[in-house]
Amino acid sequence: MSGDADTGAHLALSHVTDIFVEVDAPLEFGPTPAGFRRTVPIRGGYFRGPLLRGEILPGGADWQVTRPDGVTEVVARYALRTDDGALIHVVNRGFRHGPADVMRRLAAGEEVPPDAYYMRTSPRFETAHEDYAWLNRTIFVARGIRYPRQVVIKVFAVD
Repeated sequence: MSGDADTGAHLALSHVTDIFVEVDAPLEFGPTPAGFRRTVPIRGGYFRGPLLRGEILPGGADWQVTRPDGVTEVVARYALRTDDGALIHVVNRGFRHGPADVMRRLAAGEEVPPDAYYMRTSPRFETAHEDYAWLNRTIFVARGIRYPRQVVIKVFAVD
């Protein structure tokens, strides 16, 4: 693969929505063969942005495992309902990591500046609603910001 040819194949990101997820205290399973496992229940929330607006339905969760190398793998599953009534299933996978002291502070429920750690995900959306069918065929990336009782996910479509 030649790195000096400009093929015009540039990627761009378009802001889709910001998701504000309200969470309960984590359920900590402790060290398992896969790593330190915990589940964070999702209470609800809302999302607002140029292309999607609505509410997060309660009942989802974020299943996490922190590997021996300190990286936390996240897999969140939850449901959205748009302001016009469309239901959207979300599976959001990604990684969170940073300096050990920062990660300890996050785990203790302290507020930490978002630039002090890395939290990136790739949400996948699935819906039967024809107005939102574009969600089923688009790649998304997101930046997460963890607060004590809320996670903010800034979602962008890869154009």
